[in-house]
Amino acid sequence: MSSNNSNKKPKITGAHGAGGKYSHDLIRQVFLKHFDNAPLRDLLDSAILPKINGQLVFTTDSHVVQPLFFPGGDIGRLAVSGTVNDLAVCGARPLWLSCGMIIEEGFDLDTLEKIVISMQKTAQSASVQIVTGDTKVVAHGEADGLFINTAGIGYLPQGRQIGKSQIITGDKILINGYIGDHAAAIIRARQDFQIDLDIVSDCSPLNDLTETLFDNIPDIRIMRDPTRGGLATTLNEFLDGKRFGIRINENAIPIRDSVQGLCEPLGFDPLYLANEGKIVVVVAEQSAEKALRLMRSRTLGKDSTIIGEIIAEPAGFVLLTTRIGTERVLDMLTGEMLPRIC
Repeated sequence: MSSNNSNKKPKITGAHGAGGKYSHDLIRQVFLKHFDNAPLRDLLDSAILPKINGQLVFTTDSHVVQPLFFPGGDIGRLAVSGTVNDLAVCGARPLWLSCGMIIEEGFDLDTLEKIVISMQKTAQSASVQIVTGDTKVVAHGEADGLFINTAGIGYLPQGRQIGKSQIITGDKILINGYIGDHAAAIIRARQDFQIDLDIVSDCSPLNDLTETLFDNIPDIRIMRDPTRGGLATTLNEFLDGKRFGIRINENAIPIRDSVQGLCEPLGFDPLYLANEGKIVVVVAEQSAEKALRLMRSRTLGKDSTIIGEIIAEPAGFVLLTTRIGTERVLDMLTGEMLPRIC
């Protein structure tokens, strides 16, 4: 008998999405094996969750990054981190996630399990549980390998109230470290360009950092994670419909030399590159230095800086004070600088 078949890696087939034995085997041998927890263990059509004391916060996100593995992470780590961070920047304490997998027929089962393990490790580091999910298999060529949808539930502790309506003139703007690392790592991983630079994605759950701030700073105005569209777009989102402006200092914005070196020949602006482990925080002027110290005391905030402030005029604009002392307007990103980054 030929040994060729025994050497072949197991693949996802249409039967894995058909709801029968193969589907149940996949759920038990891959998903339940690694995600195992009480709400998931009964394998009901929905997760029955314990009561919580607080206002519910709910989010959902889909992840279509290419390549699936990149320096500093993979689509699984990205899916969990992105959903946790969307809850955390709203002031919520993330608790539970769902996981919806759309898998292309022929996808390596071993690769799928590596991604599931990465999701569980990331969820564990963020103290959240993946409690329910779904699997669909589509024909070869219809999903570019794997797409993941995640939804997240958390709760808002009493007294936390943030939003654009809280922002006032004089407030300071902080960020927890170097910008553009995630998008730059994706560009490098795709190998479309012959660029030999060591760049690692910042993909990480940030709820430990956000909790530290919310527990100690009573006058946080708003938080946002600057993902697609980058820092510049996020700052413009703060201005929507508001009668104030923003001024940031280019010299204060942390950008790695490797990221800058990648951007310059390609015509990219790091201010518009996506991040997956960064938060922009607007805080009252009197609390800015304390917030900075707290952020720097956490691993994912050690490179935090104050990058700018809220100004009265000109209202509706984000101004960048450049390294040579001139000013330019930072508009919201238009078009698509780099697709399939998250």
